[in-house]
Amino acid sequence: MRLGINLGYWGAGMDGDNLAVAQEADRLGYDVCWAAEAYGSDAPTVLAWVAAKTERIDVGSAIMQIPARQPAMTAMTAATLDSLSGGRFRLGLGVSGPQVSEGWYGVKFDKPLARTREYVEIVRKAMSRERLSYEGEHWTLPLPDGPGKPIKLTVHPQREHIPLYIAAIGPKNLEQTGEIADGALLIFPSAEHLEDTALRHLRAGREKAGLTMDGFDVHPTLPIALGDDIDALADLFRPYTALYVGGMGSRKQNFYNQLAQRMGYEKQAAEIQDKYLSGDKTGAAAAVPRQLIDQTALLGSVERIADRMKAYAAAGVTTLTLAPAGFTLDERVAALRAGTEALELAGLA
Repeated sequence: MRLGINLGYWGAGMDGDNLAVAQEADRLGYDVCWAAEAYGSDAPTVLAWVAAKTERIDVGSAIMQIPARQPAMTAMTAATLDSLSGGRFRLGLGVSGPQVSEGWYGVKFDKPLARTREYVEIVRKAMSRERLSYEGEHWTLPLPDGPGKPIKLTVHPQREHIPLYIAAIGPKNLEQTGEIADGALLIFPSAEHLEDTALRHLRAGREKAGLTMDGFDVHPTLPIALGDDIDALADLFRPYTALYVGGMGSRKQNFYNQLAQRMGYEKQAAEIQDKYLSGDKTGAAAAVPRQLIDQTALLGSVERIADRMKAYAAAGVTTLTLAPAGFTLDERVAALRAGTEALELAGLA
């Protein structure tokens, strides 16, 4: 099992520390460094900077938001980053959510599966340097009855095939991801529930495409925090979990809340959402079960983390991306180093 690191969003006052964390991950032999975007920092700019300041580690977008860019623009960005980084770029895509898609980008959040499928088809075609023509429900290239003509990408990516990942949570999205992508970016993954909540759907998609899980990257992200007091460590992630389960999306359409329900936390997920949407964020955080946090994060000693890594590997995870927690750079670097120590202790390096 390989290790990755997720730097999250840029611009939160820790940018210098984030770069130092990425460089330490590069030195330690981590496989990939991901950066996110929502409605603040954009991923490609951050990744270009990280790639310029590192030597070996891959850089990946987790995620570049589909409503933010036309697919041909995404192909251009991917090809450019792959060329500039010397073949170290991984393209992670996702539809975001209805609030961001419609409120920030002005793009209707309708038929997300069909839009994703068409988007991926166009991106792959453009990155392969074919002349770009496409007829679909959501995109038609070139536009009919106009001056446009099929155009070929002028940039040569470093590699013929840039790995393409999709951030997926729901069963139908997971199945389609298995069918059309090279890997799945998972959030709030529990080793105990991974087969039911993700892997069986990914496997069904692979089978639909006539493929096996061989070579497919099952790639969850987990926070990691070191210490002896598991309750105190879990408390660090209460606001984070409450934000996603309670407030990331509307009452009717919150993918993270639905995931918590599928993991057996139906009553607690409803309570978290009720409190969060009523403005009681403190109460929402307090309502998050410790067990839910413990199942979806790496907490405790190196030995305890190693045991959890074994469980994830046994469940089918191929790359485990860590989000190191800490109030200082030293704490985050210590968590990063603990990840490599735990991987070796677990016999998974």
